[in-house]
Amino acid sequence: MDALPIAVTVVSVAIAVAVAELIALARERRTARAAGTAKDEEVADLRRRLEASEVERDSESTILASMEEGVLLFGPDGHTRLANQAAELHLGGRPSSIDALLPLGLQRIVRRAAEDRATIVTEAETGAPSRVLRGFAAPTEEGSVVLVIRDITETRRLDQVRRDFVANASHELKTPAASIQAAAETILTAAGENPSVIPRFAAQLEREAARLSRIVSDLLDLSRLESGSALDESVALDAIVRDEGERFEEPAAEAGVGLSVRAGGIPRVRGSSRDLALLVRNLVDNAIRYTRPGGQVEVDLTADDGEVVLAIVDTGFGIPSRDLPRIFERFYRVDRARSRETGGTGLGLSIVKHVAENHGGRVVVTSELGQGTRFEVRLPASG
Repeated sequence: MDALPIAVTVVSVAIAVAVAELIALARERRTARAAGTAKDEEVADLRRRLEASEVERDSESTILASMEEGVLLFGPDGHTRLANQAAELHLGGRPSSIDALLPLGLQRIVRRAAEDRATIVTEAETGAPSRVLRGFAAPTEEGSVVLVIRDITETRRLDQVRRDFVANASHELKTPAASIQAAAETILTAAGENPSVIPRFAAQLEREAARLSRIVSDLLDLSRLESGSALDESVALDAIVRDEGERFEEPAAEAGVGLSVRAGGIPRVRGSSRDLALLVRNLVDNAIRYTRPGGQVEVDLTADDGEVVLAIVDTGFGIPSRDLPRIFERFYRVDRARSRETGGTGLGLSIVKHVAENHGGRVVVTSELGQGTRFEVRLPASG
């Protein structure tokens, strides 16, 4: 065989082998690149999932932290797995387990929820001063128990205030209504038998009707004020104080009480002239009612560091320290007999407080039994 064709053949085979190897190497590289790309995509996908999971956990943590309700999660082993800030606030700390959970009423419903596989609700008192907590314990499919805690102390207090208000209002309205009915029946009977008593019972009828009218009027004012005041006027409070002072000159003189009013040169107040007049009227009226004959009531209106200060000082009976925290409650009276005798409704100071708060102000009272009382109302000046 000729040597040249053999050499060509050998070279061709070598080239073919080399080309095959190059093709195989290229294929391996493409496969490796594809595998690398797939792995990169898997890593990127995993990273995206982790980031999404972190965002979700952050969102859940934010939601739990912003809740007013306390949330705790107890695992199947009884240990605490989660507790938000509200739960720690309500309980005074984070319990490490069900055994450490107090008050005991909450601990019991968590155990019952785990055993009975049912949602259990209870209310329990804790702390000093006492607070009322309502707990909802519910089991999960994994054997854990979720406990949700809500502080219902204020709700309970408001419910009690409403019940007291209905009872007191019914009693206050019933008393003059019964007197009116009795006086009317007496007048009807005496018209033919003893006409001389009619003027006396007619005067009683008039007094009780006026008292009933005042109670209804104060109730309507209080109901309106609880919805807020219209703060759309620039009010000259000094003019209101002078007008109300003139209104009470005659009643003060009849009661034997000296009345002095000092008001002038103060900034205006943004608010409702009608409601502010109601505030001044109730405070001055209250001071005169509870001051002995020969006593003094001073009304002083001044400006102090961006505020308008109304001070009503009397030399009256004073208020016992035990009663001071409650004097702004509706129908609360320090001296019930004297209040009814002088025609008070028991709503005046509650009206005063609502008007002051509606105007962004506050009421401060200081008193010494037997020496007198000072009411100070501070309202923001409008400039």
